[in-house]
Amino acid sequence: MNVNPSERDCYGDDFQEKSKYKKGKLPQHDLNWPNKPKQYKDYENALFRVVLPKLEFNTGIEFWKTLLNRHSTRSYSKIPLTLKELGFLLFGMCGLTRKYPDYAFRTTPSAGGLYPIEVYPIVNNVEKLKEGIYHYDIKNHALECLKEGDFKAKTCDACLGQKMVLNSAVNFAWTAIIARSEWKYLQRCYRYIYLDCGHIAQNFCLVAEALNLGACTIGALYDDELNAILGIDGINETIIYVGVVGNIK
Repeated sequence: MNVNPSERDCYGDDFQEKSKYKKGKLPQHDLNWPNKPKQYKDYENALFRVVLPKLEFNTGIEFWKTLLNRHSTRSYSKIPLTLKELGFLLFGMCGLTRKYPDYAFRTTPSAGGLYPIEVYPIVNNVEKLKEGIYHYDIKNHALECLKEGDFKAKTCDACLGQKMVLNSAVNFAWTAIIARSEWKYLQRCYRYIYLDCGHIAQNFCLVAEALNLGACTIGALYDDELNAILGIDGINETIIYVGVVGNIK
C-alpha cells in the first residue's frame, strides 16, 4: 500500500534539507581548539590487551582481481580466522599509514581528517583469542578486551536475526563518536560520519576478498540493543554499521 508523503514521518527528508549547504548561508563558527575531542579512544580498564602480529604485506595480491571478485558472502565454515588475518582486516579499515609527531593519516579518508569511527570486533572464532567484545586500539595496532564470553545470539538478535551473525568468525561493530565531527561541521557532521563509515566498510570488504575470506555488511539493526551490547550510550557514541566475516563455506 502506498502511503501519502504527507502521512509519513519524513525525518530523512527533513535532515537532508536542513543539512544542505547554501551559498551565502554557510554556518559560521570558530573552532575551539582547546576543546577538540581526542583523536583516539582507549580503555584503561580493559580486561586484557592483545598486540596484533606485525603486518607483512603480500605485494603479489592483484588489486583489480580483488575488486572484480568482491561480493557479499553470508555462509561461513567453522574454520577460525587467524590473529594475523584479523590484524590485516583491522589495519585495512583504519590503520595508521603516514605518521607525524601529533597526527597520522589512515588507510581510509575522513572528512576534515577527524576520524569519528571506532571499531569493536565481536569475536566468535579466532585462533588464540578468547570469545568476547574487543575494541581496536588504532594507535598501537592492538586489541582491548572489554567483555569475555559468547555474544553471538545477542548480536544476531540485534541485527534483526540475520543468521550469518551466528556463523561468522568476527562481527565488526562500527560506531561513531559524534563530537569528533560535530566539533567542526555542526549538524552536517552526520552526513560525513555515514560517508566515513562507508569508506571503512568498503576497505573491509576488499581486504576480506584479498585474504580469500567471505564478508558481508549489515545496515538493518536495532541501534539501542547493539549500543547496550557494546556498553556505549547511543548519544555521544552510537552504532552505525556492522561487518561480518569468516572463512568461506
